[in-house]
Amino acid sequence: MKSLYPAIEPFKYFYLQTSSNHSVYVEQSGNPKGIPVIFLHGGPCSGTRPGHRQFFNPEKYHIILMDQRGCGQSLPFGEVENNSTQDLIDDMEGIRKQLGLEQWLLFSGSWGSTLALLYAQQHTTRVLGMIIRGVFLARQQDLDWFAKEGAGRFYPEKWHELVSSIPKSATTDLVKGLYDAVFGEDEVAQRRVAKAWIAWGGQVALMQDYQEKDDPVHVTEKMVLQVQMEMHYAVNKYFISDNQVLNDCDVLQQIPTVIIHGANDMVCPIEAGYSLHKALPSAEYIVLASAGHIASGKEMEDALVDATDRMIELV
Repeated sequence: MKSLYPAIEPFKYFYLQTSSNHSVYVEQSGNPKGIPVIFLHGGPCSGTRPGHRQFFNPEKYHIILMDQRGCGQSLPFGEVENNSTQDLIDDMEGIRKQLGLEQWLLFSGSWGSTLALLYAQQHTTRVLGMIIRGVFLARQQDLDWFAKEGAGRFYPEKWHELVSSIPKSATTDLVKGLYDAVFGEDEVAQRRVAKAWIAWGGQVALMQDYQEKDDPVHVTEKMVLQVQMEMHYAVNKYFISDNQVLNDCDVLQQIPTVIIHGANDMVCPIEAGYSLHKALPSAEYIVLASAGHIASGKEMEDALVDATDRMIELV
């Protein structure tokens, strides 16, 4: 069973300057002459972490981490103006061009998988291959599962707390109600919704491993900004048409692709992984019997590291 590669430090970082007020954080590690790979984090508004470099053999890969607009170390944090899916795709192209790369490998998870697939559909010739974990297709049914009728039936207590964080009159369209509250002028309501949404996401992602702290959670301004961005993307239906990702998969058939999905994923149910595999029948489809949504645990780490090792020979 394979494990993560040893921790490494970046050899360079920079900020991609965009045509708006956004500056996108980009870092490079590993071998600058190796196979270029870009890590696409989830969220939106999750950000990258040092451990994300460890999925790749540092002697073989030129590892590129980006914090998407308003995320992580990108500036300004939490800014939703000029922040759409197409903006993120354009940022990726800007990074590729600034680094002078002809092609690169896409490594993605959750929301990042949506972004990878959309980028590849627009810039097919620039993609060496794709490793896609925890498939999120950004359909209405995917959002409904998480924020309407679905996961709430498995975690009724946390679901009740989320629904109760906004006025009952606003719960008819929960996503819109949460959006209005977290962007509203009532600071107490903002923080109440942010706390409930973050707790809900933690419960669904971590499942039985989720534990609340004994001390009351202090909701920071940064937490509110993070939830604002998540709701900004959700209320705008991720700035794509429904089922766009699957509908446009024809152009991806020749790209070497590995799809990895946890059978117990409660954030992005396995149907999404299966549906993507049906749209990309030549892709390798790996179901992990004991894994959930997050990119940790021995089974998931083994599969992801093995995929990056094997992709060296495929690309």
